[in-house]
Amino acid sequence: MPLHYLALGDSYTIGEAVPAADRWPAQLVARLRARGVAIEDPQIIATTGWTTDELSAAMDVATLTPPYGLVTLLIGVNNQYRGRSAGEYRREFAGLLQRATGLAGGHAARVIVVSIPDWGVTRFAREQGRDPAQIAHALDVYNAIARDEAGRAGARWVDITPVSRRHPELVAADGLHPSAVQYVLWTEAIEPIAAAAVK
Repeated sequence: MPLHYLALGDSYTIGEAVPAADRWPAQLVARLRARGVAIEDPQIIATTGWTTDELSAAMDVATLTPPYGLVTLLIGVNNQYRGRSAGEYRREFAGLLQRATGLAGGHAARVIVVSIPDWGVTRFAREQGRDPAQIAHALDVYNAIARDEAGRAGARWVDITPVSRRHPELVAADGLHPSAVQYVLWTEAIEPIAAAAVK
């Protein structure tokens, strides 16, 4: 039986402004299949602009078919963008991680938490007159929380934030979201962790 794969997130998971095949969850499935892993196309529950509570609400009404052999979770940039507190993020993120683990049949090692990229380096942020140092600091706090909660839960962690900071030019036409090429780099980082998760 091929593995079910559930990808949870926001614009970065749905691949805002890139073709569906260039979304990193789709790229990840292609790479895993090339390794001989029998895995279905990703079931993606993600919408541009979602915060942690909005993702949770969407999961409440989604048609889910656990157990999933792989679950990925990347959420939080919109909490930061809206100025929400780190404490609220920790509480809601921990809840999402618990749900993700349950959907993975209770196997936390099948859950991969992906870090939030730094949108402060993008053309969009510059045009908005935003302070890149302030954004970077806030996202570092959020990512430290996500990494800590992943560790507590026994989930896996992939840090793609440095990639986003090294390649501010790799954005889609909107000047904000990652381009297909940047998603290739993310997938290269996520692939070995995912391969270990589905063994």
